[in-house]
Amino acid sequence: MTRTSSTSGISVIGRLAILLALGYSPAQASPETDALRLELEELKQRINELEERLTGADQSSLDAKASAATDEVTAEAAVDGFDVGGALRFNYVWRDFDESADTKRGDIGLDLFRLNIDGQSDNILLSAEYRFYTYMNTIHHGWIGYDFGDAGQIQGGITQVPFGLLPYAAHNFWFGVPYYIGLGDDYDTGVKYLADFGAWNLQLAGFKNAELGDASNLDRYSYDPVASGDARNEQTNTVNARLVYNLEQGSDCSHELGGSGMWGQLYNRDTDNNGDYWAAAVHIDSRCGRWNLQLEGGRYAYDPRNPAGISSDSITFGAFGGVHEVAADGNFGVFNIAYNLPVRWPGVNLLTCYNDFSVLDKDPDNFDNSYLNTTGCAIGAGPTFTYIDIIRGKNMIFFGDGSLAGAGDNSWETRYNINVGYYW
Repeated sequence: MTRTSSTSGISVIGRLAILLALGYSPAQASPETDALRLELEELKQRINELEERLTGADQSSLDAKASAATDEVTAEAAVDGFDVGGALRFNYVWRDFDESADTKRGDIGLDLFRLNIDGQSDNILLSAEYRFYTYMNTIHHGWIGYDFGDAGQIQGGITQVPFGLLPYAAHNFWFGVPYYIGLGDDYDTGVKYLADFGAWNLQLAGFKNAELGDASNLDRYSYDPVASGDARNEQTNTVNARLVYNLEQGSDCSHELGGSGMWGQLYNRDTDNNGDYWAAAVHIDSRCGRWNLQLEGGRYAYDPRNPAGISSDSITFGAFGGVHEVAADGNFGVFNIAYNLPVRWPGVNLLTCYNDFSVLDKDPDNFDNSYLNTTGCAIGAGPTFTYIDIIRGKNMIFFGDGSLAGAGDNSWETRYNINVGYYW
């Protein structure tokens, strides 16, 4: 089933009322709902422009029209149902550190084909997504929930870990350092509770294990400790808490201030013993007019129970069919800024340009720090969404000999990346 728009012919003010009536908020976004968030910001700007032109207009009449649109769509939204959607994406990459790619001027291929379903029946909620890559197939998320109304919502299954900037600590296709150390856009198996209390939002979760329940399976979307190599560790019995406060909600300049924490056990298959791990972070997500500023800083530590002679300075993480080492202890930081440009080009719904910067400061003195910086733009045109990015990494995985653990490569390397997707 293809989603269709029911807002054709409705005024800009009515469309905004519809989005608000449907309960849209940036915190509920998924990777492909950036377009919806940015369209909301665009509509708010256009409303301000219209109000300046309508000098002397009857504001009460405008308010009445917006209220009528809200009431109409609220009634429609109360009807139960499910939407089936998906995406087909292709990716072009040119690496300046790869001689063959440089000679060929890059490579292009299928990124993914995915299917997802979202909806509800009475108070029962369902959300699931399955992804097909050329080298693996895997579930992205899948959970069943119950909506208690004003008392909040509970989700059980493979659900997003409530930690740090959500839905992700980046604007670009490649994400940032937190994702590759398991502290950004991570999904695990367990139970999560979400609730709003005025300007406060609380999320509490308990996760039995990572999303697949098999730490030796590397065909996964989220980066987690995996049972691979000499130190076969896996996360288990994790608890999470995330609390945020929203300043100036509904204004042209709003700010989300938040703190997150997690603690869990780190089971080693070879010693049959549990170590532990923890992480904590604070963040700011500010949206002023067309600007968005994201700041996050945090610390994590892993204390594994490895076999004798196996170093505990790094932990093996895995996803997308491969593994890499991550320093067992470190600090991480995020500084992202984005601007939603006003565009009037035919067929283009949004144009957002950004610079996302993140860093991993590792505890061991002989480990060099890792950096990732992405400058680019996201373009929404109808059902298509395109990222055009210049991604630079210093001692970063997937960039030459870079590493999130040991010495690695201390020079800056560059990837030129274009990702084009069709969503339905």
